[in-house]
Amino acid sequence: MLELDRFACDYHYEHDHDHDSNCRMTAELWDRETFVEQLRAIGMRAYHDKHPFHIAMNEGQLVPGALRGWVANRFYYQGNIPIKDAAILGNCPVREVRQAWIHRILDHDGASSGAIESAVLSGESAAPHAPGTARATANEGGIEAWLRLGEACGLSHDELLNNRHLLPGVRFAVDAYVNFARTQPWPIAIASSLTELFAPDLMTARLAAFEKFYQWIDPRGLDYFRRRLTQARRDSDEALGITLEYCNTPELQREAVRALEFKCDVLWSMLDAIHHAYGSLETAAC
Repeated sequence: MLELDRFACDYHYEHDHDHDSNCRMTAELWDRETFVEQLRAIGMRAYHDKHPFHIAMNEGQLVPGALRGWVANRFYYQGNIPIKDAAILGNCPVREVRQAWIHRILDHDGASSGAIESAVLSGESAAPHAPGTARATANEGGIEAWLRLGEACGLSHDELLNNRHLLPGVRFAVDAYVNFARTQPWPIAIASSLTELFAPDLMTARLAAFEKFYQWIDPRGLDYFRRRLTQARRDSDEALGITLEYCNTPELQREAVRALEFKCDVLWSMLDAIHHAYGSLETAAC
């Protein structure tokens, strides 16, 4: 953990100093529209949909081994999302924010039968399931859905759950992101999740690419992508609203932008490691 702590702290320190003179010159509070523009500009230039490996994947250029490598390594990220969100909840003293954020843990971990029974008894409605997804899997969570994606690609649950194919670079990047969420002020940690702003378009393109180019994958394994088409838009609206409300000083606004830059760097670094390991397997899909 010491190395991860240093990674997060060094990133924060260096970016503070890189932007220090600019912040002093433009330290006014941005209005809502300008703040949103600053956040969206990060995705336009740094979101991982522009990474060469991701482009190759969406163009159908990955052989099965390379695609399995991506699925296996991305699973480590998927498994750490609820841990990241739990860290945010643990740092947040605002009850209303916790109430809004807590569903994210169940979205990925899934809800036990006891939790579902409790929700029904309290009068809450069951979570809607994505079109094309069986109701029996509606409460399984994103991690279980990703396990089914792995199975559809030829990866066993044991391979994924025991991180048999996890690359050191991917582990380091994901662990750094979790550490960031644990150690940064909770509004800044929430701002780092705003890569979700760009996820709906990515998921639409990814689902279309998988259905077109990778027909050897059982279509039932693509349920995770179908589900995220609606979840990502809901989640991004939610996180953006919280960020706009609680990052309400010039300093916090700029920290939020830098947090989103950091998250984009995490996703890009993951693909760098995967590309280095599996890039030689890119060919025209047969």
